[in-house]
Amino acid sequence: MCGVRQKNMASYLKTTKELLVFLGKSLFSVLKALIFTFIPKPRKNVAGETVLITGSGSGLGRLLALQFARLGSVLVLWDVNTEANEETCRMAQEAGAMKVKKEVGDVSILINNAGIVTGKKFLDCPDELMEKSFNVNFKAHLWTYKAFLPTMIANNHGHLVCISSSAGLVGVNGLADYCASKFAAVGFAESMFVETFAQKQKGIKTTIVCPFFIKTGMFEGCTTSSPTLLPILEPEYVVRKIIDAILQEQLYLYMPKFLYLVMFLKSVLPVKTGLLIADYVGAFNVMDGFTGQKKKT
Repeated sequence: MCGVRQKNMASYLKTTKELLVFLGKSLFSVLKALIFTFIPKPRKNVAGETVLITGSGSGLGRLLALQFARLGSVLVLWDVNTEANEETCRMAQEAGAMKVKKEVGDVSILINNAGIVTGKKFLDCPDELMEKSFNVNFKAHLWTYKAFLPTMIANNHGHLVCISSSAGLVGVNGLADYCASKFAAVGFAESMFVETFAQKQKGIKTTIVCPFFIKTGMFEGCTTSSPTLLPILEPEYVVRKIIDAILQEQLYLYMPKFLYLVMFLKSVLPVKTGLLIADYVGAFNVMDGFTGQKKKT
């Protein structure tokens, strides 16, 4: 009987200890987050880091390449548009890149940025375009992780950056295939973050970026009826925020900040109320004027 009591007491003390440790760590993490809300986190040095950027021939990809060049990184630039990508390489070298590599080798910062959009209602979207959306916007992430994550794990050093979209957080009228691919990209990046955390691979960092529409031409013709809450974003601003998020090892980056509120309201409000808010801010009509990226002739 005495042995049973001792065993129960030991179990109780162990459970209590685990609870106290959990509460202590939770409180510390909350306080740390609050402090860094008011005091900027230290920015890591990426000079000499090998940064691979997909979709680097234009838009965000090109601007990211130029920013990392100024930070002294070694660049690996991928884009299906060879001519545009060569121009990015030239600009990056002028901006101060330590090196723009033709061969890949080990990569320490992987930025999956390439993306395409069809901009058609689901039943009007050709099958081959939907397949292409998934291949570029999501499946490419699988293969780049497969290629470069093992070395990051071996070195216990790396940073995985997913450039997704606000359309990877909430459904958008007229963007069914795009939303599906971007939701997949967010879910994959978040799952891989959890996987590396669970395996105690503390040197592997993740940043998931979800911006509203950006003035890169990709969503040409799209409008917002609530520019204060949901402005069409300037690419230079977006890139500046992405760089800050990477250097400060921030997990989630939503732009504009209104999206953080949207995600909270989506979780707590009745569906009908959420739809009323979406209608009020004009979310159902953002794609009405879509023309898309104009091809150069």
